[in-house]
Amino acid sequence: MKVAVDAMGGDYAPDEIVLGALQAAKEYTEENIEIVLVGDQAQITQSLDRLGDWQNFNIRIHHASEVIDTHESPGAAVRKKKDASVVVATGLVKQGQCDVAICAGSTGAAVAAALLGLGRIKGIERPAIATPMPNLTGTTVLVDSGAQVDSKPKHLVQNAIMGAIYAEYVLNIPRPRVGLLNIGEEESKGNEQVLATYPLLQQLSTVNFIGNVEGRDIPRGSVDVVVCDGFVGNIVLKLGEGMAGAILQLVKDSIKSSGFWTKMASMFVLPALRGLKKKLDYAEYGGAPLLGVNGGFIICHGSSRAKAIKNAIRVAKEFTEQDVVAHIRENIAKEGVVTNE
Repeated sequence: MKVAVDAMGGDYAPDEIVLGALQAAKEYTEENIEIVLVGDQAQITQSLDRLGDWQNFNIRIHHASEVIDTHESPGAAVRKKKDASVVVATGLVKQGQCDVAICAGSTGAAVAAALLGLGRIKGIERPAIATPMPNLTGTTVLVDSGAQVDSKPKHLVQNAIMGAIYAEYVLNIPRPRVGLLNIGEEESKGNEQVLATYPLLQQLSTVNFIGNVEGRDIPRGSVDVVVCDGFVGNIVLKLGEGMAGAILQLVKDSIKSSGFWTKMASMFVLPALRGLKKKLDYAEYGGAPLLGVNGGFIICHGSSRAKAIKNAIRVAKEFTEQDVVAHIRENIAKEGVVTNE
């Protein structure tokens, strides 16, 4: 398996991207995974040399002379900068030289590069980002979390099919429960978009649709896949990230400002707090797949450090081994009549 990693994307590129790639290469030495670092060869080599014995691991560099900055217009930049690292990494997947691409940095540029470079699976009109979110019992997949801010009912139907595939084959959730994000559970509630989507989801044969769900159902774990448009999904995602960080900080501040005996007692709960921090840390989930494009493509948080990149390579490995793209093609074909409504 070959994984193309955009080494120049993200706030901490290339050093943290390179470090995460090397950590993954060391972890997967027995699994015949080659990691291809795409970007400025001189900068990547310098980063690798600072880390030591990288030549002993299955890593190589593929030079790309340009980088797309976050302030640039994604579509225009992807078309103009043919040798940008994200464009070149996507091209390696298109050409069959790599099985999957991993990109941090500008989400808009990543989505544009994937759409233009890989194209869409037949029957999919718009790709969607599937982001795992922790809950009380495991993980809920949020689809879409920011690829497309305006969606029609048929796009949400496609999101449901793709999200269910990802939850089943990569997260190992048998017959995942799929819910439509709404302001209430009643079928009669919601805006025009969700009211039109509900009966379409009911018709699906490959999706275990459980009806409308509310935002609070995500952390409760009462749903495995939540379907919404990218505008709402991105707000939900960032609110969740912010709340997780705020809760941990409140706990720390409370302990610091407490008395001696409370501080002593807190020593016994530190292991549990560390476990909670790990569960809420987006870096543990690595990256989110862009579902619907005709190839493997994983998008990472713009502020990803080494741990997130290493875990994104794990996600890319699982995504490829489970042949998620083929499963999506199969189920979209089965549900073609409904998705064309």
